[in-house]
Amino acid sequence: MILYHGTNADFDSISLTIGLKFKDFGWGFYATPDHKTAVRMAHKKARLFGGTPTLITYELDEAALRSDLKIKRFPEMATVEWFLFVDANRDRKNSKLIHDYDIVIGPIANDGVVLQLTNYREGIYSPEQAAQLLQDKYLDQQYYFGTERAIKYLHKTNVETV
Repeated sequence: MILYHGTNADFDSISLTIGLKFKDFGWGFYATPDHKTAVRMAHKKARLFGGTPTLITYELDEAALRSDLKIKRFPEMATVEWFLFVDANRDRKNSKLIHDYDIVIGPIANDGVVLQLTNYREGIYSPEQAAQLLQDKYLDQQYYFGTERAIKYLHKTNVETV
């Protein structure tokens, strides 16, 4: 399976300690099967942090998905479980890791999701209401890699400036 990582510079090895802590599935390495999503992310990172929009292509050895790795797979649409999982990982008041998955697969929390997270935290919507409001929205997919064991199944195949 081909996965893409949009970034602002090439790197030789994946580090799980670089990047933002409070992301959708926690502190780790993220990739997407969607080329356009990764290109958008590369441009966003270069705009925010400097550097050159860079797309790194990886081959995910699908044996990982059949291995003894602990994997969480969410449906491709917003669910209450996914919504609460993202909320917990993005909660800046919580400095502890909230899960022990090696790989998490599921939707990317885009700006519309962030708005509903805010509405939920302010008590405007319940998690069920917020997830329901997101049901008809297409959410790009992402793969989170949170352990060195999981990273070993990724093999870099290409790097390009985009």
